[in-house]
Amino acid sequence: MKFLIVRFSSIGDIVLTTPVIRCLKKQVVTAEVHYLTKPAFHQVLAANPYIDKCHLLGENINATLEALKQEDFDYVIDLHHNLRTWRLKRALGKKAFSFPKLNIEKWLLTRFKINKLPPVHIVDRYLQTLQAFGIKNDGTGLDYFIPPHQEISLSDIPASHHAGYIGIVIGATYATKRYPVHKLKEFCEKINHPVILLGGKEDFERGREIASVDPVKVYNACGKFSLNESADIVRQARSIISNDTGLMHIAAAFKKKIISLWGNTVPEFGMYPYYGANYLSHSEQPPFSVLEVKGLSCRPCSKIGYNKCPLGHFKCMENIEVEEVLKAQQEYLK
Repeated sequence: MKFLIVRFSSIGDIVLTTPVIRCLKKQVVTAEVHYLTKPAFHQVLAANPYIDKCHLLGENINATLEALKQEDFDYVIDLHHNLRTWRLKRALGKKAFSFPKLNIEKWLLTRFKINKLPPVHIVDRYLQTLQAFGIKNDGTGLDYFIPPHQEISLSDIPASHHAGYIGIVIGATYATKRYPVHKLKEFCEKINHPVILLGGKEDFERGREIASVDPVKVYNACGKFSLNESADIVRQARSIISNDTGLMHIAAAFKKKIISLWGNTVPEFGMYPYYGANYLSHSEQPPFSVLEVKGLSCRPCSKIGYNKCPLGHFKCMENIEVEEVLKAQQEYLK
């Protein structure tokens, strides 16, 4: 049987689909698994051994559709579920199973703070699209595969960090999902442990400001490494502090201890760190901490985020005290 899995973006969302890829490939003996995504996210999947072929969504969607028609798929597993994937499914004319996005429920929560969302992680909702094939969650969690040539060596990071470091993911697409720079500076001043700051080129200046508190203890890696190289820095870290963003899910794939910081979004959306039942059953302590400000009448204000706080106070992040982060981190360093 030939399957096409569809998820166009983004890094974290694609990583969260990896149990679908693995379970489909391993539990359906005849499964040939193809995946369609945007070119910008190809590197997230390029080394995944459970994918037989990865297709990229070109600017000319008609050309992409024609190429996909030639593959003659048996089934489409739609994990993005928007107007563009509706058009794709209609063009291919194959039986499709689609992931429910629960947009109405999310709107109720962000607009009126009425929570009608099911208490189910998004990974398990993704896997529900495979029920017709008798596929079960194998409990293994997320996958992330780094090509050997994109692994980092000790020479790629400062000698001061060779004995171990904490990784801090300072980036996020939207400002309302980022822990403030002044609080990260305070954390880095007080923590008695080497730190590597992680993010893209757009985060470099924020990283430089944070690292200025102690350029020896704090290494600003933002924009200096590719996604897979950054993922390898995450893999080798003692623990990870992260906003609600893609590298948080990559850290969960590597079973790292995570302190997750939540601003305008909430774990109730079902996208908190996911480890799988097998790992959780053998873990002596919870593998991740959720730090958030509960009881704010304005939170969550968006399922995605904003470039600035709509109300101007940004209490959802400003009220997460640095001492809380330090305390959680010290527990993981014991």
